[in-house]
Amino acid sequence: MFDIGFLELMFIGVVGLLVLGPERLPKAARTAGLWIGKIKRTVSGMQREISAQLEAEELRQKLNEQQKKLDESVRQVQRDVESLAEPDRPADQPRARDQDATSAPGPEQRLDDALASARRDGPGSDDSPDDKRPDKRPLSSAADKDASSR
Repeated sequence: MFDIGFLELMFIGVVGLLVLGPERLPKAARTAGLWIGKIKRTVSGMQREISAQLEAEELRQKLNEQQKKLDESVRQVQRDVESLAEPDRPADQPRARDQDATSAPGPEQRLDDALASARRDGPGSDDSPDDKRPDKRPLSSAADKDASSR
């Protein structure tokens, strides 16, 4: 840090002895040593914190890089599995399961179709006034109609 030799230290000691006197010089030297120790500890603590922060930042960057590599690997495996599952499908056509989902009727459509056929088929519709059921929900099968008429 400072390039102070033995001759400079002796000169500072002699000046201190003349200025402070023999009674106060040991106390002043002790106080100066304590202050220098505190300053050294503070500086070394700051250096440790800075190096720890730098290491943590490096670890975060490495972790982000590894996460990106892992995500890319997962996407590549997913593409490979999809291409193996449907090898005859061109890339611009949707997958077979997507086509089935758009062409097949949903549960709401199937329920509406079943209700419409039940109203068409039966002579006594579900909305007839002689129906004794407390709830006016449509019946879905002949077995339910037999159970409600008893």
